[in-house]
Amino acid sequence: MSDQSHLNPSGIRGELRDNEPMSRHVSWRAGGTAHRFFKPADLADLRAFLPTLPPEEAILFVGLGSNLLVRDGGFNGTVILTTPLLSGLAMGDAPYSVDAGAGVPSPHVAKFAARNHCAGAEWLAGVPGTIGGALAMNAGCYGTETWEQIVQCTTIDRQGVLHTRTSVDFEIGYRHVEFKVRGEERGAKRGSVPPTPHAPPLTSYPEEWFVAARFQFAAGDASTAQARIKELLAKRMAAQPLDKPNAGSTFRNPPGDHAARLIESCGLKGHTIGGAQVSMKHANFIINLGNAKAADIESMIDHMQATVQAKTGVELVREVRIVGASA
Repeated sequence: MSDQSHLNPSGIRGELRDNEPMSRHVSWRAGGTAHRFFKPADLADLRAFLPTLPPEEAILFVGLGSNLLVRDGGFNGTVILTTPLLSGLAMGDAPYSVDAGAGVPSPHVAKFAARNHCAGAEWLAGVPGTIGGALAMNAGCYGTETWEQIVQCTTIDRQGVLHTRTSVDFEIGYRHVEFKVRGEERGAKRGSVPPTPHAPPLTSYPEEWFVAARFQFAAGDASTAQARIKELLAKRMAAQPLDKPNAGSTFRNPPGDHAARLIESCGLKGHTIGGAQVSMKHANFIINLGNAKAADIESMIDHMQATVQAKTGVELVREVRIVGASA
């Protein structure tokens, strides 16, 4: 059990722990500890907690941990768990709009929207993470991307202040979302280790994090939408190694091609390093065979990149975010 020796700051009601194993909170079920780990009681509690942190403290918001690897040496900062805190899910003010907290699993939004006669949310059933993660990386599948359907979002800053943002505040691309810098140049404090080669851009404004979003869908038929969700989930089950811990797609698809095809063409399916293996079912997935260390998984990522580069000339770009220190 993690050390919970230090007391919560005055007035803070959530769970605050020291040295929390992040293997409990990432879908790969591997990796080191978080120096500090906070599970807020509610949004008001989160707003009160953030200003208590040292100004230079690295902060990492985590939902289901489906796109994250924490190195074996751990994360020397504060991890904030968004589930089940930011779990609100309701119809918005506009017809067929849906308000979702950042901690809501994306498939829940798909099912909720379908029940409420919305069309166009079905694709979210294929996204393994939360809405916060989908916002941060412009998650997409089956031909649709998150920010195509976002009307506005709510962010929170280090002082606990909430902000309403829209797409005009961000540079948005394929698996890429970054805050537009306006006025004076902002600092480079990103709440993580310095960028590594081939790492995707860090996906939130340095001092703001997503806490909620409003989606706009179209009018639809509930039974038709629910049938489509079942179809997409069956397709996902058939194509992806969901029986083993994984983090979804490891790499972005390069223009005009698929990362999985390139990896498979290099003979990497089934390749194993320690407890990490390239899935035999889907070559763009790395699975934990049961005893993988974060170092095994990161070594596999590097090996896949290097092999594909050497054999095909294509430089794969990671979707997965890697943080923390090596053991």
